[in-house]
Amino acid sequence: MAVDTRTEPATVVLDDDTYAARRAAHEARVDAWLRPHLQRREQGVPHPVEDFLFTYYSQRPAALRRWHPGYGVAVPASSGLGELKGYQVSRLASLAPRPAVTVSPDHVAARRPLLDATRSLLAATASRPPTLGCFGMHEWAMVYRLDQTDVRHASWPLRLGPAGTDAVVESHRISCSHFDAFRFFTDEARPRNALRPASHDRAAFEQPGCLHAGMDLYKHAFRLTPMICSDLVADCFALARDIRVLDMRASPYDLSDLGHSPVRVETAEGKQEYVAVQRAFAERGAPLRQRLLDECERLLAM
Repeated sequence: MAVDTRTEPATVVLDDDTYAARRAAHEARVDAWLRPHLQRREQGVPHPVEDFLFTYYSQRPAALRRWHPGYGVAVPASSGLGELKGYQVSRLASLAPRPAVTVSPDHVAARRPLLDATRSLLAATASRPPTLGCFGMHEWAMVYRLDQTDVRHASWPLRLGPAGTDAVVESHRISCSHFDAFRFFTDEARPRNALRPASHDRAAFEQPGCLHAGMDLYKHAFRLTPMICSDLVADCFALARDIRVLDMRASPYDLSDLGHSPVRVETAEGKQEYVAVQRAFAERGAPLRQRLLDECERLLAM
């Protein structure tokens, strides 16, 4: 690999011990999430709640486990990161004569379209107040008028049965603002949605109270790898994982055997519970969204 001998200003340099400690802390944190998933995958046992972040999103477990320092931070060449896409080996004065590995400025420049699009979407979402009246009806609309054998998680019964589930959908005003949820509505449910989000106009619809917009912070974060630190990616994953639990507790499925008591959004009490937790997730997601925005701004300014 070619070695860049230019001096890179404003570069933080991690010594061997600091790099090893931060990498180990990240791996230990992530392993607590990965091990159960990998064990289930090996045994062929799906989990409708905890597997979602690994099957719906494209980030592979091994990639989530790998720690990246982010642009502007140099780590020892012995880290092996220099063999990965987006990195270069440099000789920094503070490490001379030892080489160090940094994210390449050329890689950042090549990713400007992604950075710009991500910044625009995150800024548009953050500019809106949270809307908290959807009551998780997107999961119900995904099974509307389907037989039990045809629903996505067919191994898990519908709490109210197919007819009862359909009645809940028909008695609610559905206003899903997230395209990647709306696109999974059944054909019969799609006309019942008050909104028409599409793949090309996400910035016109997404709002911070949406559970899927909160989970997607993880997607935005890992797509910015290796330009941002993996600590932020893991923070977004942790939020998405917790949001997914509410998403499925409020769904029409009975997941009590997995230890997930239902949030009965078909009742007034269930709606209150859902909104309270939804609001808490919106508040928790706001600083993560801002951190991602700040990273996009920083990288676009390079």
